[in-house]
Amino acid sequence: METILVVDDEKNYLVVLSAFLTEEGYEVLTADNGQRALEIMDVTEVDLVLTDMKMPSMDGIELLKRIKERAPELPVVVMTAYGTVEKAVEAMQLGAFNFIQKPFQNETLKQIVNKAVATYRVVKENRRLIQALEGRYRFDNIIGKSKPMQAIFDIIQKVAPTRATVLVTGESGTGKELIAKAIHFNSPRRSKPFIAVSCAALAESLLETELFGHEKGAFTGATATRKGRFELADGGTLFLDEIGEVTPSVQVKLLRVLEEMTFERVGGTKSITVDVRLIAATNKDLKTMVKNHSFREDLYFRLNVVHIELPPLRERTEDIPLLTAYFAKKYARKADKGEISISAEATEFLCNHRWPGNVRELENAIERAVLFCKGNEITMDDLPRELISFSDLEIPIDWQKLSKLPEALDAIEKRLIQKALLLSNNVQSRAANLLGIPRANLQYRLKKHNLL
Repeated sequence: METILVVDDEKNYLVVLSAFLTEEGYEVLTADNGQRALEIMDVTEVDLVLTDMKMPSMDGIELLKRIKERAPELPVVVMTAYGTVEKAVEAMQLGAFNFIQKPFQNETLKQIVNKAVATYRVVKENRRLIQALEGRYRFDNIIGKSKPMQAIFDIIQKVAPTRATVLVTGESGTGKELIAKAIHFNSPRRSKPFIAVSCAALAESLLETELFGHEKGAFTGATATRKGRFELADGGTLFLDEIGEVTPSVQVKLLRVLEEMTFERVGGTKSITVDVRLIAATNKDLKTMVKNHSFREDLYFRLNVVHIELPPLRERTEDIPLLTAYFAKKYARKADKGEISISAEATEFLCNHRWPGNVRELENAIERAVLFCKGNEITMDDLPRELISFSDLEIPIDWQKLSKLPEALDAIEKRLIQKALLLSNNVQSRAANLLGIPRANLQYRLKKHNLL
């Protein structure tokens, strides 16, 4: 139950407002002057201050200033008498949430109060999420309170101090390199190099020299001896991303390194010994590749000493509010903006989105939304338009009942309009924008399909 502090020097108003707001489901505290209101706020957390403008000793403007010094995000609604609109404007400029003129209708007050409390509820929830991020729901830069992610944190804590080889699997964008970094930086090797190599980004000949280095004159253009990534990672960790892309000849060399920790540079004969922990990652099914003889079984067993499988974001939706809060804070700081929250409507949409690009896609969406949002809250209008995909929603059509083309086209049109209304939370202007048609055209089609 939210708490509202009502401040007015007229006791009749205090009694009436207290009774009305209590009936609306709020806990109500009252003060007959500004100083008493501040004393109450010293010992009690409130969710809204509803204050009169004209009061002796400390008027509403001065009280507003004092409240904003203590709690900048706390909403304050100012009550003004007829003819004092200038003071109300001044209050809004100082950060008041809204103002209402006396005498006012209960319904008007109810709408303003409910909106102010709902807005502050979102602010508090985002603050709670940030605190959670800085506590038990994060491991380095990996964030999650879902059971799968908590289980992964446990594996990281157990495997990090060891020398065990780790295989990280999961869809693209799930954060496989972050897992590898978390293992490295929580291990005794943390002060030594962490080197990442994308096996998919290099051709076979280039990957071989990238990993193992080459001797001077080993091939055309090899004008000097060059150390490979295994040598550069000596004492530390080598992360091989997209290990499923490695060719059979390179697989043989990798197997030898894992077994003996020795290799020769390309074009060389001298054996080089290294102390490297190997972490590999892939979005492919290596077991199937082993069955198809496109990946060595013995290499697979060497890599798969400890297996960490990262779930796609769509299977851990409870982590999305944490992730969005973290990314909003991160990119607001980068953009030199103040604290940015995410509206309840936008959060609900983000939680229901399928996220084919996983955490990477979510991070990009929030970064863009932070850059383009006009206020201190990300709303549906700030989200990248390409996210708002009709494919995320399914409204079935009974095709068996449709025998003619015009009927089928009407059914498709109706379904698209229904989806647009769902995505836009029934805001017609936004639905029309999603459909790419004028609002008047949408209203005509709403009547046509009996959707009004």
